[in-house]
Amino acid sequence: MAKLLLFGYGNPGRGDDALGPELITRIAQFQLADVESQNDMQLQVEHVTDLAACRQVLFIDADMTCAKPFEFSEISAIKDDSYTSHAMNPSALLHAYSQVYGKDAPAAFLLRIRGYQFALGDPLSDQAATNLEAGIKFVAELCNAASLKNWRCLAATNMTEKI
Repeated sequence: MAKLLLFGYGNPGRGDDALGPELITRIAQFQLADVESQNDMQLQVEHVTDLAACRQVLFIDADMTCAKPFEFSEISAIKDDSYTSHAMNPSALLHAYSQVYGKDAPAAFLLRIRGYQFALGDPLSDQAATNLEAGIKFVAELCNAASLKNWRCLAATNMTEKI
């Protein structure tokens, strides 16, 4: 079980909400070894099966409140009621994983890319496109330094410029 899962989520029809899936599309072109890339419009309880075959996961999403160009953090399983909805947050998905499989979920991290426009039909904003480029560079470097220790150090210090 050596696979790293990159999971971008967001609605491509809602402007900057497309940042997660767009990063996945672009990073998949690099064909990084031992990295699986997936995207969906939202996280759902069924995605626990995607986590089963990976050692660590990076969730990627747009966010209108984070610092620009992005924020990177480690996340953990947290029980909430989002599993009863049509969408979940990453921490709730990790909790669902532990409930389904009876063990801790893989190490998990969240990359929130700063977005600005989220209206239906909006294109990707210029500011978000700039943040996306920074995010792609960061994820590519992160995948090359895929040790859990390195990721945790970065998440703890929120250093997003150098690995």
